[in-house]
Amino acid sequence: MKLNSELRAQARQELAGNWTQPVVATLVYFVVSLALGFTIGLIPFVGSIAVNLFGIMPLAYGLMLIFLAFIRGEKTFSMSNLFDGFKDYTRTLTIVLLVFLFTFLWTLLLIVPGIVKMYSYSLTYYISKDKPELSAGECINESMRLMDGNKKKLFLLDLSFFGWLLLATLTGLIGLLWLIPYVQTTRACFYEDLIANDTQNEELVVEIVA
Repeated sequence: MKLNSELRAQARQELAGNWTQPVVATLVYFVVSLALGFTIGLIPFVGSIAVNLFGIMPLAYGLMLIFLAFIRGEKTFSMSNLFDGFKDYTRTLTIVLLVFLFTFLWTLLLIVPGIVKMYSYSLTYYISKDKPELSAGECINESMRLMDGNKKKLFLLDLSFFGWLLLATLTGLIGLLWLIPYVQTTRACFYEDLIANDTQNEELVVEIVA
């Protein structure tokens, strides 16, 4: 597999000369999320969780898929692609709810197990896009299989952007419009490299193993 430095370099190469649409997509994501966030401020705690799960998370799903398509050659895309998570809404929502529920339950034990499981489930959205024939539970299982032995690598990859995050905060968070595309493109490259090096051909276990 590629080194994390190579994945970041690959992401920069993909974005070179192609920053406009990723930045605009991120801006649209922020605007819609802020509008939903305003709604969250007007409703009780339970309602705010519902807005996140039913609105913001499917939107984040669409943003992730934009960057997956981006590294696969679709450098020009419609902003409507940001809302792809709402097209097969029942399936998307099932995945969002299961990932949230499993992560939440593990976090109740201790913070660290919750973080570990969060990384175990981190490829679920990509897998759901590539393998629409799989159920939500099967997508989660496949993510867990692929991330077995790779959670630390992705954690360190995310951690390597911490310095850029500090710089982005100094710009009044405007820098996030460029940092998020960089991070999401790099994560998509991580996924592509992982499946390219996956030689295991075992059948998926249908039963959800959380």
